Amino acid sequence: MTSQPDFALPTTVRLSGHGVVLRQWLPEDLDTMAGLFDDPEVARWTPLRSPFDEDAAREYLSNALARAAAGTRIQLAITTDGLTPLGEVVLLPGDDGRREVELGYSVGRPYRRRGLARRALTVLTDFTHRELAPARVVLRIDRDNAASNAVARATGYRLTDDEPLLREGADHRFTLLTWEHAPEPAPGPR
Repeated sequence: MTSQPDFALPTTVRLSGHGVVLRQWLPEDLDTMAGLFDDPEVARWTPLRSPFDEDAAREYLSNALARAAAGTRIQLAITTDGLTPLGEVVLLPGDDGRREVELGYSVGRPYRRRGLARRALTVLTDFTHRELAPARVVLRIDRDNAASNAVARATGYRLTDDEPLLREGADHRFTLLTWEHAPEPAPGPR
């Protein structure tokens, strides 16, 4: 039997910093979602449905809004202006009772190589440590996903010696390695 984490997720989140604004998905983002997530690279490295068409986008948006309202997951559009989605960051609380939080990210093909994933992950990681203070903040990245592994390193995550996890995608398996981020130490007395 799994237990719920001993902290509550906020149902409304808007974060900014490092040149990005992370905001909740909105119904008017539906058309943009298919353009972001219907991509062979997204299909290769994530469990998202492929092809990611209008029906997939509608279902994904509906699930994201329901999870936000229930406080069970945080899924935020990555923007630079607070308006136009360029990708997504996700916060998933662990269900093992250890107060673990897993983060994830994806950036649409036209917006890659601009540091968006690194900047958005930095903002979400800082929020997670500051507001939730879980025992662990982790990423789980396929061992062959060089781009995401580079983002993890650039954001201060360290590869752990945890056993690799196998997850099933729509048409393939993932061998995921665990990366962990340690919180910044509190400043000492002066």
